[in-house]
Amino acid sequence: MNASAPNFTNQLIQETSPYLLQHAHNPVAWMPWSDSIFTLAQTQNKPILLSIGYAACHWCHVMERESFESETVAEYMNAHFINVKVDREERPDVDHIYMDALQAMTGSGGWPLNIFLLPDGKPFYGGTYFPPIAMQNRASWMDVLKGVKEAFENNKDKLIEQANQLTNHIVQTNIKQVAAHNSVAETTPLATTEEIDLIGQRIMQGADTEWGGFGKAPKFPQTFAIQMLLRHYYLFKDPMYLNQAVLSLDKMIQGGIYDHLGGGFARYSTDGHWQAPHFEKMLYDNALLISVLSEAYQITQKEDYKAVILQTFGFLQRALSNGHGAFYAALDADSEGVEGKYYTWSFDELKQFVPENLFAEFCDYYQIKENGNWEHTNILWTTQEYALSVVPEFEAIKNKLLAAREKRIKPALDYKIILSWNNLTVTALCKSYSAIGDESLKQQAIQAMEWIEKNMLNVAGSYFYHTNTKGQNKTAAFLDDYASLIQAYILLQEITGNAEYLLKAKQWTEYVQTHFMDEEKVFFYYTAAYQKDVIVRKKENYDGAQPSGNSLMCYNLLYLSVQFDLATWANQAHAMIHSMRKMILQYPSSFSVWAQCFCLMSEGFTELVGIGPTAPNAISQVNKPFLPFKMTLFLSKTNPILALTKGRESLENQYYICKNGTCSAPVSNLDDYLALI
Repeated sequence: MNASAPNFTNQLIQETSPYLLQHAHNPVAWMPWSDSIFTLAQTQNKPILLSIGYAACHWCHVMERESFESETVAEYMNAHFINVKVDREERPDVDHIYMDALQAMTGSGGWPLNIFLLPDGKPFYGGTYFPPIAMQNRASWMDVLKGVKEAFENNKDKLIEQANQLTNHIVQTNIKQVAAHNSVAETTPLATTEEIDLIGQRIMQGADTEWGGFGKAPKFPQTFAIQMLLRHYYLFKDPMYLNQAVLSLDKMIQGGIYDHLGGGFARYSTDGHWQAPHFEKMLYDNALLISVLSEAYQITQKEDYKAVILQTFGFLQRALSNGHGAFYAALDADSEGVEGKYYTWSFDELKQFVPENLFAEFCDYYQIKENGNWEHTNILWTTQEYALSVVPEFEAIKNKLLAAREKRIKPALDYKIILSWNNLTVTALCKSYSAIGDESLKQQAIQAMEWIEKNMLNVAGSYFYHTNTKGQNKTAAFLDDYASLIQAYILLQEITGNAEYLLKAKQWTEYVQTHFMDEEKVFFYYTAAYQKDVIVRKKENYDGAQPSGNSLMCYNLLYLSVQFDLATWANQAHAMIHSMRKMILQYPSSFSVWAQCFCLMSEGFTELVGIGPTAPNAISQVNKPFLPFKMTLFLSKTNPILALTKGRESLENQYYICKNGTCSAPVSNLDDYLALI
């Protein structure tokens, strides 16, 4: 029997985003973001209600059920507003602008983001989740709508003044090129050993030395800060920094933020002990955690890290792979309308699957309680060592539980393929291959990039798209798409010895220089010059849940300036660091990718070069140790375009170590070379 036709259908039915399609049958007359919304708002003299969320967002679903599915609420919204829905992952540029506006207004942000705009797109009022009935210092949604309508009709001049001030604030707080000579003399070293030590100390000031991670609840993985601690340990050999990095990773792996049955990490923990996650699973989080786990494994050789890396890739292949090399965006936090229902267990359920003779030990290890350890149900988590090292029999039990869980109604899949998130996954595959040496990881990295190039590059090959959803490309790529793409190409060359990847990295860096560079020729805008449908071109520099495009570009420019002997690119990277220096030193936890570039400027690259018929065969051995400031180039023959191979043609393998323009004498025996490294 066919389900009855929906009572309502709005313009979102024409979209591809799973989040937008979730709202396509709301009685609200939602429209997608486009230039036409401003024309319509001006013609009808109505404010725009811009509502931004994403498919895996729990509170977005709650507000939809409570308010956007209400015919009474929808009737009022349709009568008095131009209602626009945006998927923040599809249009991060729009989200960045209006999230900045909300934070300027209220001091906080989050999703769903509901913000009211004048017909020209300038914001004047907003908030996040609004309940259907006023509660806990939150106005009801209908009260907000009525208040905004009243102000727009009777106090419009004040709203215009407020919106202009807010828009100017957004423009002013955009990254400004701070002339380096105003704060730092040109002769001052870009980075000193003492300053790098200070960065490590300041990151540790926010460290939770009992439960790992940084700060209090809610706790996010903060992978870039952990990576910075690993680099600090590499430089100074102070065990405090390695211990905090390892403690953070261990506690996450033990916690409920890690899926002990299926692998993979949730986005963050709602408590300080990593027990209760916000259950949505995002591709980028898992890619970034795999990258830092790979680096930690290179240092510690902890088998648990290797196991978690492989289990997490198993999760990506099982739950997020499109089957052809690329990966989908996310899994929802909810299933059957309940957050975490897919992942949690009742005491009686567990009794069915855990042998009686192991039940007490299993419950003790995984903190299982008869009345539940979280909201009357149980999350599998532990305060002890990871299970691989404890009770071998638990693995068979976990497999049984996973098989049983697979029969449940699964959380919804956000099947967008996002360019930057897939690039971060390619980088993670490259780093894990370097650490573990599993050939399948390298092949997956190559396959993922092949899919990206085949499916997300426009027909003329002149630009990339940001998303691909069910075969349909949308929105020209943003800065972080290109910055992460260039980084992925760099790492693909390092694990394959295929110099074509470096040439592609150079090509797209030139593209970014042409289309994203700011007027001072230092930083890059988030959007390309040819994109015209936003009120501000922002420059992002904050390393938040994902690395900022500018910090990644700083690294890319440094790296490629050496490979292609391009002093202008090195100079630009130096200017970026000069301008960011104060922020890096004062707030290194918020600018940890920048801090890694800062270290690199102090240390310089160690260039590991091999030229000769079988030189590429040495790549896996050279990449295995943790050498965070190295670049590797192992080719079977010289390439005249690459500076590190010039004049090094040889009939036999020759290996070099170079730093700061000076190279060691060539070594022909690989074992001798590895000993030198």
